[in-house]
Amino acid sequence: MDKVLVFAKKLLKEKIDKNSIVIDATAGNGYDSLFLAKSAAKKVYAFDVQDMAIENTKKLLEDNDLLEKVEVIKDGHQNVDLYVKEDIKAVVFNLGYLPNSDHEVTTLGQTTKEALEKMLRLLEVGGIVVMVIYWGHDEGKIEKNIVEDYSRGLNQKYYQVLSYEFINQINNAPFIIAIEKIKEMY
Repeated sequence: MDKVLVFAKKLLKEKIDKNSIVIDATAGNGYDSLFLAKSAAKKVYAFDVQDMAIENTKKLLEDNDLLEKVEVIKDGHQNVDLYVKEDIKAVVFNLGYLPNSDHEVTTLGQTTKEALEKMLRLLEVGGIVVMVIYWGHDEGKIEKNIVEDYSRGLNQKYYQVLSYEFINQINNAPFIIAIEKIKEMY
């Protein structure tokens, strides 16, 4: 069985082609932005609210000569509609906090839900949103519940929702919720 991050990348890789516009909703240290930039995707948008995350992401992309393929945006992912006007093929979220930083600064359930709603409207049929949920902290538990409730409520005529988790793990192990758009709502 694939570990959570390996499986997340596998899901994304299956969807991305040379015409894809993709989003790293939580740039963090830039590893997902780098993964997306190395993929066949045409363009990557990377969002984060923390200066350290923006700097780390830009440096990693620059070190790999891929900065020109990525628009790194210092803003919350809930503001995606202010920056992304085209249809998107894939989105990745790593929910929680930035490793090696202030653990009080975390993603938040309400803003993540707002971002998810907006990104699902932009998502092409056949596109995917992959959320890796780290919930071993107080805000993470709240966010987990909000994201799970929202995802469970999506109409199965338009979306397929997958949960991928190792149920015998201790310490609130991270898991995936993946949402594939199978039909337009209009």
